[in-house]
Amino acid sequence: MRWVVVTLIALFALLQYRLWVGEGSLAELHALRAQMAAQEVELAQLRARNSDLAAEVDDLKTGLSAMEERARSELGMIQRGEVFLQVIEKPLEPEGQ
Repeated sequence: MRWVVVTLIALFALLQYRLWVGEGSLAELHALRAQMAAQEVELAQLRARNSDLAAEVDDLKTGLSAMEERARSELGMIQRGEVFLQVIEKPLEPEGQ
């Protein structure tokens, strides 16, 4: 009878070890849930970025205003009849001179 009790205690200790420390433990489960939450946040950010890029592509395909805006800002282009003015400011003179 004594060996049955010792065996049951050893089995119980082994199961408790696996629950708290071993493979598939509660600590590992908590770490995996934290990783999953971080990946879900990153996925939401990437989906929002993809949505913005898809809207921009659609706007570039269908509308001329986006294309005109890019030509003006990135390439410095102007329309016919417009006058381009470039303002060059004087550098500030150091005080005391």
